[in-house]
Amino acid sequence: MKKLILGIAIVSSAFVFGQKQDMKDINAQLQASNKAAMDAYQAKNYAVAAPKFLEVYSLMKTSGQEDKVYMYYAGLSYALANNVDEAIKIYTDLVNSGYTGVQTQYTAKEVKTGEVTSLNKGIWEGLKKAGSKDYTDFKVEQTKSVEPDLYETLSTLLLNAKKNDEALALIEKGLAKYPNNAKLKEYQGSALYATGNTDKFLTNLKEQLAKNPNDATNWYNLGVLQSKAPAGEADAVVSFQKAIQLAVNNPTLTNNAYQNLVYTSLGDDAKAVESINALRKSNPDEATKLIEARKERFNKALPYAEKWYQSSPENLDAVTTLREIYGITKNQAKANEMKAKQAELEAKQPK
Repeated sequence: MKKLILGIAIVSSAFVFGQKQDMKDINAQLQASNKAAMDAYQAKNYAVAAPKFLEVYSLMKTSGQEDKVYMYYAGLSYALANNVDEAIKIYTDLVNSGYTGVQTQYTAKEVKTGEVTSLNKGIWEGLKKAGSKDYTDFKVEQTKSVEPDLYETLSTLLLNAKKNDEALALIEKGLAKYPNNAKLKEYQGSALYATGNTDKFLTNLKEQLAKNPNDATNWYNLGVLQSKAPAGEADAVVSFQKAIQLAVNNPTLTNNAYQNLVYTSLGDDAKAVESINALRKSNPDEATKLIEARKERFNKALPYAEKWYQSSPENLDAVTTLREIYGITKNQAKANEMKAKQAELEAKQPK
């Protein structure tokens, strides 16, 4: 989720109203609302910032100077305040309106200070035409589109709200526009799985990988699906390893892949322990076989757990899992090392 770029100014001279007094009143209200929104956002009081940004948007729209960037900031603030319903409402409106946030910026470098300054279009054109000696490097640039962020954030909000069908429809709409968006492809897997369309997703993944075998996200998602069935363990391991190999610039995906390699290798350990305990008295020989098989799975998981920890040394789950594996594989020195690390990380957790 993108952070708000602060320092937005409402320029009163940009608004033209029927009555001079009305203009002063509305501009004063705009300035006050904008300041309140910015102050609240900087103080991380997002629940206060959100409606204030909407107030700014409404006032500007009334004045004939509608700017949806303030609606975007309101949606972002609602999301950060965990007001999912309001955030979904605003992000949906923005997506449906086709809002991209792309703006034209007119800049020039001030000779005296060497600083690049944003200028009003009219002033910029006048200075450039006059060959001003006070400014150089006149440039016109387009800001980056926020539309992909809108799709990504709204997808996350809908999935978190368990609105999986709506999320899937939105994700497919987003992928039609941005077919190479890694986050949307990842969210598509979550949505398809949540809606029970795993067969469709598996087919789509294989089709996409046939077209682009170097897509780390698709290899990761394929591994997740394959790992759901015990018979797919070997294939899942190959897929996760392929994802790691390709995700050289994606540490989050790499960490997730190592984590899944550990859990895939371990299988349903709780069920295995339950079976061992049930057989200890009635069939000790069979229980011993299960114990040895369990040790073998832990030995298989160990190198993946070590890689997981190396890639994410402050991850409490990685530390506790590796500590348990060292304990089962009788490496007490390493288990003690991880126990100390676990205590260190737990001490940092909020009370």
